[in-house]
Amino acid sequence: MDRRSVSPSAENRASARLSRVLTHAMEDYVKAIYKVTAKHRRATTLLIAESLELSPASVTNMLKRLAKLGLVDYEPYQGAILTEAGTQIALEVIRHHRLLELYLTERLGFTWDEVDAEAETLEHVISEQFEDRIDELLGYPDTDPHGDPIPTRAGGVADRLFMPLASAIEGQNVVVRRVSDSDPDALRGFAGMGLVPDAEVAVLRVDEPTGQMRVRIGGVVHRVGPADAGQVFVEVV
Repeated sequence: MDRRSVSPSAENRASARLSRVLTHAMEDYVKAIYKVTAKHRRATTLLIAESLELSPASVTNMLKRLAKLGLVDYEPYQGAILTEAGTQIALEVIRHHRLLELYLTERLGFTWDEVDAEAETLEHVISEQFEDRIDELLGYPDTDPHGDPIPTRAGGVADRLFMPLASAIEGQNVVVRRVSDSDPDALRGFAGMGLVPDAEVAVLRVDEPTGQMRVRIGGVVHRVGPADAGQVFVEVV
């Protein structure tokens, strides 16, 4: 289906109205809960606190506020999960963030290790019209510079699972599909090696005791440590 032909549902429009009364901090919370629950069954207070680098007490207070707004189902000592309305808000913020990251890299010359901090600020303030103009200007992209899926305007997201490079075995040829954007220093190192989305990688050697890998990218052999290899997600070809 043509992404341009998708119109927001009534639920999306209701979420958009609700988003106008939310603070930036609330939006950060629902986005964090969405990402935590993608990895864990439920977003516990501790996991949310670690994600946002806040105290558990602060997280508890905010979860109670979000529950009153109908954005999360919260149980003390059990954590929280997003409601449908909360999920739509989270996806809208993530859509802003990832479109902005791509716009900053492709149109404004930012490097991919710089864009996360910039997008964190801008994601809260752009209008839906501005969001749509960026989407159109970029050709309705599916992924951001790091390979993360960009949610559609209607709130859909095609999130495919790929294995970490660390799980590849000797002799395999893989294609990079996604790279974690959590560590700017690591991103700079990946860029220097050419370890970026769509890059073809030949796994030459894996040292089992240490997890150190030798890989060939674009005809050049590189060493990749286990920590870095765990942040690069690939597909076997």
